[in-house]
Amino acid sequence: MNNSLLPKVVVLLAAHNGMRWAEEQVNSILAQKGVDVSLIVSVDASEDGSEAWFAELTQQDERISVLPQGQHEGGAAGNFFRLIAEVPAGDAEHVAFADQDDIWLPDKLQHAVMTIKQKDIDAYSGNVRAVWEDGHEKMIEKSQPQREWDFLFEAAGPGCTYVFTPAFYNALREFVRSHSSEMKSVYLHDWFFYAFARSRGFAWFIDPEPKMFYRQHSSNQVGVNTGIKAVITRCRNIGNGWWLGQARTIARILDLQNDAFVRPWITPGRRMGYLHLMKNVFRCRRKASDAAFMGVIMAVMWVLNP
Repeated sequence: MNNSLLPKVVVLLAAHNGMRWAEEQVNSILAQKGVDVSLIVSVDASEDGSEAWFAELTQQDERISVLPQGQHEGGAAGNFFRLIAEVPAGDAEHVAFADQDDIWLPDKLQHAVMTIKQKDIDAYSGNVRAVWEDGHEKMIEKSQPQREWDFLFEAAGPGCTYVFTPAFYNALREFVRSHSSEMKSVYLHDWFFYAFARSRGFAWFIDPEPKMFYRQHSSNQVGVNTGIKAVITRCRNIGNGWWLGQARTIARILDLQNDAFVRPWITPGRRMGYLHLMKNVFRCRRKASDAAFMGVIMAVMWVLNP
């Protein structure tokens, strides 16, 4: 089929020291069926030849372009915020996001585009199949029913599954560009994208059908929450205030601090704020076990009042 007749999808990829996996990921993006795909890359300052490799790719395939290189964004979130700030939707019918180290099934984008059209939604994400270097695989389910306030406490799944309509992407882009200083305090871009969408009334669907392999390795900035090591990290991030601090940061950036639900816990040190969250955990997390875990942690923090 003539590519001019296919839905145009621009994929934004953030890279940093990813040469070990980048070729397989890029090939799986360019091999997408049923869409006219283009790839725009931001390479955070790297030491493994990533910048030269991606620059060479632009000479080999006109579908690939790379933002000016050499900048250091300090993490995946900053890299993606840079991509959004610098890349307009243009004539693309959808905008998607990609990490540097995953493997996409050939119909990943086509399936997302069709789902967006059929369900008349603004944003799409999905479950993934996590794969480890030893060959172990595990389904990562994020498609539980959305809750009233889940967007302030978790993402809608890995950001590499996200696909947006131009209307939503442009609204997000305008906000990111006008709040560039605040974006520096956001550690997880996928969490923020979901929060922005839900807080602004955009329709989001989380697909139970996985369309990619989500590679897990020692260099993951953020991986899946499985295994005892992940549980320990998760407890540490909650116990030291990082997780709730990010929720507070996102709520403030989105100007939700005066909402009746947010007000009791938006300020650190308010002991009753933990009790308020403990009573409302099933409004805060999609998965029942995650809500129960949050309830236990909030109860402990209410007692200890850190």
